[in-house]
Amino acid sequence: MSGFRIGQGFDVHGFRAGRRLILCGLELPEGPGLDGHSDADVALHAVADALFGAVGAGDLGEHFPSSDRKWRDADSRVFIRRALDDVSAAGYRLVNCDLTIVGERPHIAGHRGALRRSLAEVLGVDVAAVSVKATSTDGLGFLGRGEGVGALAAVLVGKEIDDE
Repeated sequence: MSGFRIGQGFDVHGFRAGRRLILCGLELPEGPGLDGHSDADVALHAVADALFGAVGAGDLGEHFPSSDRKWRDADSRVFIRRALDDVSAAGYRLVNCDLTIVGERPHIAGHRGALRRSLAEVLGVDVAAVSVKATSTDGLGFLGRGEGVGALAAVLVGKEIDDE
């Protein structure tokens, strides 16, 4: 494989009572959920932005504007499928994804394996190609005050070339 590209993404959503908490395409039992136009899966939003960025295909808001009612409460796995289609159309494939979830809650440690497996399934890659980590901000800022969740993602995509 040759022709590697890196993409990075970031997203953040505040909490909103009465919504399901979705991370990496997986519903977690802790609440409240996250506020957003779609299902507010902050993890998948960051990964989608990283995928779009890796191939110069814009960003999540460009492809799925919150002003478009069509995306109201949309399942964020749709966003990942579109981003992967753009990666493929550019002649690349996902090599790996590294995701960090940032916040005081929910506590990720008990869900890390399930989140990693779910993200790998959504991305269509082996679980060995996916990392899910978590960190707090030690009480600093809006994430440290427990007002929401942030996510940072990095992806590596590679282009197959003929050896001829």
